Amino acid sequence: MSDSELVSLDVIPGRGPRIYGALRRAIDRKCAALIVHPSSNFFDHYLMEELPKRGVTLLALNTRYLNNDPHLIFEHIIDDVGAGVRFLREQGFKKIVLLGNSGGASTVALYQAEAENLTISDTPAGDPVRLKVDNLPPADGIALFGAHPGRSLLLLKWIDASVTDENDPLSVDSSLDIFNSANGPPFTPQFVAKIRNAQQKRSERVTDRTIRRLQMLRADPDPPRDEAFIVHRTCADPRFFDLSLDPNDRAAGMVWGDPYKLNYGPRDIARFTTLTSWMSQWSLESRAHGPDCIARTAVPVLNLEFTADTNALPSDIAMWTAAVGDRQKFLRIKDATHFLIDQPQIRSNVGEIIADWSLKL
Repeated sequence: MSDSELVSLDVIPGRGPRIYGALRRAIDRKCAALIVHPSSNFFDHYLMEELPKRGVTLLALNTRYLNNDPHLIFEHIIDDVGAGVRFLREQGFKKIVLLGNSGGASTVALYQAEAENLTISDTPAGDPVRLKVDNLPPADGIALFGAHPGRSLLLLKWIDASVTDENDPLSVDSSLDIFNSANGPPFTPQFVAKIRNAQQKRSERVTDRTIRRLQMLRADPDPPRDEAFIVHRTCADPRFFDLSLDPNDRAAGMVWGDPYKLNYGPRDIARFTTLTSWMSQWSLESRAHGPDCIARTAVPVLNLEFTADTNALPSDIAMWTAAVGDRQKFLRIKDATHFLIDQPQIRSNVGEIIADWSLKL
């Protein structure tokens, strides 16, 4: 974080909560970009080096949910991003671009959609949210790269369809088990269709149980507002092993390690959550459906497909393309992996493309 300024922001002026950003200034003060992820720290994102030297100031913003997936509420993150955009406007930047990398893509799409037309007054769990138009200045463009369509949609493809008992992490229906070699790979179209159907039903079952539990808790005159629970086995996408499904240049497996160990281990996406966070973040009731959100915006969009990505695959990128239409500039970045680890030349190319596009808005 050398040569970066630590920025401290009150999300609601004079009231908090307080969030933090890392600001790397360019010499030219005309254009700034903001990069954010729902819960990860982007202070050392590779674009912190690449954009400022090309004339674009960059603010890497951490939300109030930094390293805190279990309690994350997307409806509150809207205000967090608003605080970052307000700060950049107050710094005098006339042009601001939102950068949507990985899970940040649906985050900035949700923000821009609400900034242009505020619709949200509560969370999917029914809790009020007091968003104000004055706190949500819209940006001037969105750049997507390594962009999956949203956490609820990512989980829908990854959740293990073979779980038969939510209270037993070892329960399995062998006919729906992608780790059962009798089923493949390669996987037949019929098997994949069964998996996708069972994944959706499992996601909906967890949501139905969550809603019932919330209703039961809140029926009490002085109710607990929330409760924690565990979602076992959330790393079982057939595309991890069968590269003919959603084909691109990726290697087998997935970016965080062995899918089997992740699936049966104690740490993976959505493993620990609360009732309210499940509804806002992981359920199909989530408002952070990136393509649906970006379709509600009117700004130009840069859409970069990383061709060796394991997390954002061609069908995901196609969802963004369909939602944006002729407002987008689309490019494929050959051999680019999800995090561009050990790919310095590609990082440089991505930085140049995003900076050039941003400065020409």
